[in-house]
Amino acid sequence: MDTATTKARRARQADAVPRRVTMTDIARVAGCSQATVSFVLNRTPGIKISAQTRERVIEAARNLGYAAPNFAHLEDAPLVRPRVDGVIGFVVDQLATSPEAVVAIEGARQASWNAGNIILVAQTLSDPVMGPRTVSALTGHGISALIYMAIFTREIEAPEYLYDLDIPVILLNCYTADHAFPAVVPSEIAGGQSSTQHLIELGHRRIACITGEPWMQAAQDRLKGYRRALATADIPFDPDLVVEGDWSASAGYTASVQLLALKDRPTAIFCQNDRTAIGCYEALKEAGLSIPDDMSVVGYDDEEISRHMHPQLTTSILPHRAMGQWCIEQLDLLVHQRGKRHAVIKLECPLVERQSTGVPRR
Repeated sequence: MDTATTKARRARQADAVPRRVTMTDIARVAGCSQATVSFVLNRTPGIKISAQTRERVIEAARNLGYAAPNFAHLEDAPLVRPRVDGVIGFVVDQLATSPEAVVAIEGARQASWNAGNIILVAQTLSDPVMGPRTVSALTGHGISALIYMAIFTREIEAPEYLYDLDIPVILLNCYTADHAFPAVVPSEIAGGQSSTQHLIELGHRRIACITGEPWMQAAQDRLKGYRRALATADIPFDPDLVVEGDWSASAGYTASVQLLALKDRPTAIFCQNDRTAIGCYEALKEAGLSIPDDMSVVGYDDEEISRHMHPQLTTSILPHRAMGQWCIEQLDLLVHQRGKRHAVIKLECPLVERQSTGVPRR
């Protein structure tokens, strides 16, 4: 039975003022990147977007009640078919390690088919011999552009054969120090910050963080976002509340047990991925604690399992599908941009609020 305190807490959450519809909301519904939504709604010149994608964005914006310009005017905007035609190569260093590569490929596939192109996919395993041979085989099939993906977000030293190609090349989930190629990565610092900020807005002040492997850029950046959110809210950083993990459920369990043993334990835990949150859930339930009444939990990645946990997990979307779509949408622009330095584009990791977070009991 709900206590009076629990009922009041839920009532306060229910009475919250509905937030304004954003381009991120539209992108989620339309199945495209936030950048694409901006290009469509602002009619950005020089950006070639397929008719199907444009229509999905306009329909999603209209259905969500977005305060947009005249939609009929947008629908009348002239459409230009991309100049990158035929076959697009997609090379990834590891295909079977995690679902991110498949999601990115599907995003690229969808955007390619919308423009009448097809995708050829190959795995290199970063092999110094087979990698160049793989790309050579793709170019031998007449690809008109190449997407090069790394499974772990990081700065890479691009292999020389990428510089020698006479077709547009774009990097996905990685970038180079010389900025020779356009690149797109998740906005991990902002993602970590928004995850922590969500808990702060609910009233939490003792917020723990279970990290991924510290050598990985994703773990470093999500931790930076966590610390930035605390600093912005004038909440002192407590190193006892940060526990190193390794992205696994077992590490999430062990770290959560450690956090619960603190004299002044946290009221919320930010797990840097959903698998860590699975272990966190087990530790909390083993300790007889209720989620979110006794402890709020936030994950990251929005894996399929997050929607089947009890309660469903509040988490952030890794925008690999949107990144794949973004690559296809940008390839046409590269025809006239060879030799330029390119900025690293960071796509938002939107927070999906579910039932695992609430206002603190104490």
